[in-house]
Amino acid sequence: MARKFSESEQNVTPKDLFLNRRQIMKGFGAVAAASALPGMSWAAEKGQPAPAWLQNKVKSTVYRSVTADDGITDASDARQYNNFYEFGTSKQDPSRYAHEFNPYPWEIEVTGECLKPGKISLEDLLSSRALEERIYRLRCVEAWSMVIPWTGLELGSVLKSFQPTSKAKYVAFESIVRPSEFRGQKSIFSSLNWPYIEGLRMDEAMHPLAFLAVGMYGEPVPAQNGAPIRLLVPWKYGFKSIKSIVRIRFTETEPHTTWNLSNPSEYGFYSIVNPNQPHPRWSQANERRIGPNGDVTRIPTQLFNGYSEVAELYRDMDLSKYM
Repeated sequence: MARKFSESEQNVTPKDLFLNRRQIMKGFGAVAAASALPGMSWAAEKGQPAPAWLQNKVKSTVYRSVTADDGITDASDARQYNNFYEFGTSKQDPSRYAHEFNPYPWEIEVTGECLKPGKISLEDLLSSRALEERIYRLRCVEAWSMVIPWTGLELGSVLKSFQPTSKAKYVAFESIVRPSEFRGQKSIFSSLNWPYIEGLRMDEAMHPLAFLAVGMYGEPVPAQNGAPIRLLVPWKYGFKSIKSIVRIRFTETEPHTTWNLSNPSEYGFYSIVNPNQPHPRWSQANERRIGPNGDVTRIPTQLFNGYSEVAELYRDMDLSKYM
């Protein structure tokens, strides 16, 4: 299914009407109900409260909703069932050990083929920009999926502010390396090299659907989901949506990426959701959708995860070859 705007690009939904419309997303459950109490947030409950300025920024979002014709995954499921190998390989490791990671304050370094390289704090990055909420389908390469409301910024608008040059054909992202706070990074059993690196072609990065998230379910992104800022590329498998970004690099050549380096026969640079291209060890034709109330259903997978508006980016590419 293609992206849908509930309002025009120029209009916004008043916050009270928006909250009534989604009925606090109908998927918060008891955990989210507790986080909605004054002075409380999921991050605070887990031991690392987001700074007040970020909580206020996320809660006062200018809503320009991108919606999906899918039931919203319960917040508790999205926060407790996910991959973040920096914490460990179990789906529960990120939420189990999230309290060991302190993502504040935060700074991002921008380098490479651009006219305005340098370092910028998260607060400065967000201070002059209005945030928006988007409800995206997230499809994992392991053939499970969720539908999650995110708050953040269009990636392209952020990248343009650093003035990439004509030599910038790709953009690479790096995740933070802190073995003292990420037990998965110091584990002798880790199958990955750190830092975690991902990349996009520039036209992919500039597509309106590419998104930088600093919030989910109306709260700052929790540590286990990639605090304080993460990438979302909803037409690609979830591992492309790198978490806890500390570096952005514009480059003329295709960057090496973590999973492609780890196992190039199974994980390509593009990693587009494609039901017609099976993973070497399993089919991608269907997925387990983790939906409202914890319900899990088997549904057919859609090409580009249903975001058909990106098809033009790959018009001349063999998607079975460029996996």
